[in-house]
Amino acid sequence: MNANGVGRYRLALASLAAAALATGCALEVQNAKPARELARRALPEGEVYIGWRVFQQKCATCHGPAATGTAAGPDLLPRLREMGSHQFVSLVLRRYDWILAAAESDPQGASQSALVEKVLQGREAALVMPAWQGDPTVTAHIIDLYAYLSARADGVQDAGRPSRPRAPD
Repeated sequence: MNANGVGRYRLALASLAAAALATGCALEVQNAKPARELARRALPEGEVYIGWRVFQQKCATCHGPAATGTAAGPDLLPRLREMGSHQFVSLVLRRYDWILAAAESDPQGASQSALVEKVLQGREAALVMPAWQGDPTVTAHIIDLYAYLSARADGVQDAGRPSRPRAPD
């Protein structure tokens, strides 16, 4: 092989090695938002309007009519943005302390400790969400409730009353 042939051979080999290296080092980045969207599409479709009605009847007293929180209950929208349907159903039906769960994510536990101290000193009432497992209105419409709160959290539904679904033809 002459010098010109060796140079081409080395160039081809280097190009092949670079291509193999580039494809082998490809990094897959997963965006959680599309993953949550696909998970929501896989659910039985809930009715936002019915979920809104259940929310107004059972949840708005503590969480406010727009689910943005009151002194009695936290803003649900940031929590719903990060929560899947299975976790939502489990938390709502089984009784859940939203405040302490949020505080548990604090690596130092300072938020939880401060809240527990306030409750023990009587400066703050224990913030515990009731269990809805035995309430037929909530259990029958839990997917509707999730549809409404997810729509609010994703910015698809505003704070007002959703439009009623049209009757099928």
